[in-house]
Amino acid sequence: MTVKLERIHVPKTCDVVADHLRKQILEGAYADGSPLPAERELVGQTGVSRGSVREALRILQAEGLVQTRPGKLGGSIVRRPGDDSLARHLGLFVHGRGIALESLLQARLAIEPPIAALGAQNRTDEDLRLLAEVTRRVEHAIADTPRFLAENVQWHCALAVASHNEILRGFIVAISSLIHKASAIEDFASDEIRAAVIKAHRRIVEAIVAQDGEAASRRMTRHLQALTQQIKAFAPANALLR
Repeated sequence: MTVKLERIHVPKTCDVVADHLRKQILEGAYADGSPLPAERELVGQTGVSRGSVREALRILQAEGLVQTRPGKLGGSIVRRPGDDSLARHLGLFVHGRGIALESLLQARLAIEPPIAALGAQNRTDEDLRLLAEVTRRVEHAIADTPRFLAENVQWHCALAVASHNEILRGFIVAISSLIHKASAIEDFASDEIRAAVIKAHRRIVEAIVAQDGEAASRRMTRHLQALTQQIKAFAPANALLR
């Protein structure tokens, strides 16, 4: 009886090199902003072809872990993952999968009340100063709808910063452009809605200053539930995010 071997999948050399460099970058072997060894040096260290090294660097560049500069004074600079990296990949996912507005509204309602609670629990004096400053900017922009909407997104980002949870903060920053687009629906941000947003912000900030996480979460929930109903009145829930 002949025993057949299963097909063996051998990874590409460039993928192996990229995996090795990625692990070193993520584990901190290279500091953010530091140069990687030159191509010639990487070829000598790994024993692979220059083409494989270049392809590996292109892979890491596409992932946002490396920035490559051409020319004699160029080279590959390490870039640790940042909020912009998460935003870029999440944006591709949302647009590539045809995610609906309803999903964004549900996601915000699921995560922003806990963020408010964490903000009340973990906020520092610097966080409170930032929240107060952004709150003032939102209020001063009440007569300027585009500026008001932009500052409103910054308020939610500042609140996420106060939570001191990097994953939640990164997620809110990553979806901030989607939040802005959802609130920029034509004729949505009326004078009445802008005034209600400012009132809700004040009450949430009061709870955070008092370190009352339960109140902050409850007030954020009410705020987002009201906004969700108002947005749905202007746009169908199955509308795609663009």
